[in-house]
Amino acid sequence: MSNWKTRTNLVHGGIRRSQYNEVSESIFLTQGFVYDNAEQAEARFVQAGDDEFIYARYGNPTVAMFEDRIALLEGAEDAFATASGMAAVNGALTSMLKAGDHVVAARALFGSCLYILEDILTRFGVEVTLVDGVDLAAWQAAVREDTKLVFFESMSNPTLEVIDIKAVSEIAHAVGALVVIDNVFSTPVFSNAIEQGADVVIYSATKHIDGQGRTLGGVILGTKEFIRGTVEPYMKHTGGSMSPFNAWVMLKGLETIDLRVRAQAVSALKLAEALDGHPKLERMIYPGLKTHAQNDLVQRQLGGKGGTVVSLDLKGGQEAAFRFLNAMEVAVISNNLGDAKSICTHPATTTHQRLPDEQKAELGITPGLVRFSVGLEDADDLIADLLKALESA
Repeated sequence: MSNWKTRTNLVHGGIRRSQYNEVSESIFLTQGFVYDNAEQAEARFVQAGDDEFIYARYGNPTVAMFEDRIALLEGAEDAFATASGMAAVNGALTSMLKAGDHVVAARALFGSCLYILEDILTRFGVEVTLVDGVDLAAWQAAVREDTKLVFFESMSNPTLEVIDIKAVSEIAHAVGALVVIDNVFSTPVFSNAIEQGADVVIYSATKHIDGQGRTLGGVILGTKEFIRGTVEPYMKHTGGSMSPFNAWVMLKGLETIDLRVRAQAVSALKLAEALDGHPKLERMIYPGLKTHAQNDLVQRQLGGKGGTVVSLDLKGGQEAAFRFLNAMEVAVISNNLGDAKSICTHPATTTHQRLPDEQKAELGITPGLVRFSVGLEDADDLIADLLKALESA
């Protein structure tokens, strides 16, 4: 499989067939597994083999297929699938940290990620320093000899700032810190984060991996030693494992993710170019635009692909943004992204509403900001719908 190209691995990678030699991956809907004898049960609890299972919270054949396939796509040694994207963030960070550890993180993070850093980890004695993620001097100044890890979104939600993975990794590794990245907006299709220096990569599989708004899921990727020695013991005892049915849905999603994400990125660029400079907009934010502040980095880090999300900052604040959202006919109002359906979100009142107003302002989450996740609809229909909605704004 290591010699196969990406799309082949996305269809065939990690396959485990039962004695019936089924074509589609099987869903093993079972909470436990039967042993031939007591001695076999004892041996498996001491050390389970690569294709031996004990309990669904510890592992499952369907889940293992998903883990193997996403690891092939990401270029990681191993993976652990979780119940949701936030279970993956929490599991990766909490399994690694203890009281007295120091973390440096980008300030521009999803609200739930900030909650884990600022409310949960600090409650248990972890020291957290937040920095401007695109300012390499800020990272350099913040890391210390005792820094355990750095954490950031490779592309921030919802303002789409792109952080230099290679440069931040070099700063972190110089003091022995690990690099943990939430890579959702960059997608596993465009970002080779591990190759660029990341030690641990996290995805909300709910987004592009499923890609059709069906199930929750997450995944943590890294070395085999880290996944099986650090993450697995924590996750199997705290219960954040992925269900077999959800793993099967994610496997089906991986079969088409390369095709879907590339098509969405093409539409996103077309949409951003069509609306850039519109008189009703304060800003059009899309990393694939040549006018984006980190476009040179996008060329190096993402192969020139700006992702599947654009953000529009409307003149007139929340009132104009709400008129715009309510006038959309093709896109739906929701808070997911990476879906086959285009989705509009107003971060200031939904995904990031818990942040104080001054923090929103500091992060660029203005009352007029709308996050637009580009789906698989015809790009011309989306552009026409957006232009009509802007008239209403």
